[in-house]
Amino acid sequence: MANYNFVGKTDRGLKRKNNEDAILVNEQNGFGLVADGIGGSMGGDVASRIFADTARTVFAEAFALNEPTYTTIQRVFLNANESILDYAGSHPGCEGMGCTAELFAIEANRYVLGHIGDSRTYRMRNNELKQLTKDHSLVQEQLDQNLIKPEDISNHALKNVILRAVGIKKNPTVDIIRGNLFAGDIFLLCSDGLSDLVDLEIMKQHLLSTLPLKQKADLLIQEANARGGKDNISVVLVQIS
Repeated sequence: MANYNFVGKTDRGLKRKNNEDAILVNEQNGFGLVADGIGGSMGGDVASRIFADTARTVFAEAFALNEPTYTTIQRVFLNANESILDYAGSHPGCEGMGCTAELFAIEANRYVLGHIGDSRTYRMRNNELKQLTKDHSLVQEQLDQNLIKPEDISNHALKNVILRAVGIKKNPTVDIIRGNLFAGDIFLLCSDGLSDLVDLEIMKQHLLSTLPLKQKADLLIQEANARGGKDNISVVLVQIS
């Protein structure tokens, strides 16, 4: 079993009145998550909280049953999806609420990652920072089709259009990514409040520093706020030793 350390931090940012992100780290059961609410005043904060609460419940059940981590992560996304749809259906004005989500779990010497939306997970290994997830967004789809260039994304008028989220429709497709763990790996889960404002090189500099993991998370949040803090900012870091 790999040795690991989780830390998490979330911040309202400088422009938003509320924090609609949710984070959760559970070292005992070896998982962490970032969820970014969508729907604004229509319940984005509720949706992200439902996702975190669902993960807490499902992982507690799975830990007792010795359930495969892949199955557990699938259950979290599908159960949270149903719970958010049920909530929206019984609360007028909450139609369209949902969340994007990153859910990272450790299973022996491997990781299992669930992903929906435009929150992201990166991996630092051998001094290289790599994005493991692909955004479920309109601009990413246009980029894949060579309709736009990478430099067009930041100012694209439809940059915030998400094509897949938790709680929007029944039976969403969850991206599941699995891989081996090695000593020295650092995984970064974040909402787009970080990735939209802090480029890969700056993230890499902070993750490569000799500072404790908690201070690395603090500095990533500070970087996003120094660059305008236009959205809520959430970070979960996982270090393998």
